[in-house]
Amino acid sequence: MTTVLAPVAGVAVRLGSVPDPVFSEGLVGPGMAIEPDRTPGRVLSPIAGTIVKLHPHAFVVVGDDGRGVLVHLGIDTVELRGEGFEPLAAEGDRVSAGQPVVAWDPAGIEAGGRHPICPVVALDAAANAVTGLAAGAVGAGDELFEWSDPADVSRESRYRP
Repeated sequence: MTTVLAPVAGVAVRLGSVPDPVFSEGLVGPGMAIEPDRTPGRVLSPIAGTIVKLHPHAFVVVGDDGRGVLVHLGIDTVELRGEGFEPLAAEGDRVSAGQPVVAWDPAGIEAGGRHPICPVVALDAAANAVTGLAAGAVGAGDELFEWSDPADVSRESRYRP
């Protein structure tokens, strides 16, 4: 079982409410999203592991068990080309759960016309793999969900370096 932590503070919501079909229809995997507080802050690693992908607006951490978790900061934020984000780590870094990975300003993202919602996705997971979903307000570092399905598609995630 993997406990996935909230990377930012805000209100936990179902992926179905994310205004992007890639997330809302579960195309990249099950998980949760956080409607973030609109204050500048640091985005935390949801699990312990290695950062295998890092873009200013999104990152993937893969645990020693091969489970990868995607954190995506806002919708259509790739179009910002890094503006409003400051990486605090690098690809290949080992991180602990709760360690800062990116600094960002959700209010600035929103002021630029983009939605700052933060999907947190269990990559390569079965649809029923995510349990113990948080509800309501969460703090950065609080438990967001459990990844408990022993029949995951693959322990050798395609995101492993």
